[in-house]
Amino acid sequence: MDLIRILIAILLPPLGVFLQEGIGKHFWINIILTLLGYIPGIVHAVYIIAKR
Repeated sequence: MDLIRILIAILLPPLGVFLQEGIGKHFWINIILTLLGYIPGIVHAVYIIAKR
């Protein structure tokens, strides 16, 4: 299941974080990072998924 979440995080980083954490502080941080640059959003999303 984590592999699917990581693939989703690469395509749509906020969705990957949402599936892992729900709507919370990490979700909003990821939206901001994705708006500032796509790569920081991906890195943050993969980190959130992988730290579990």
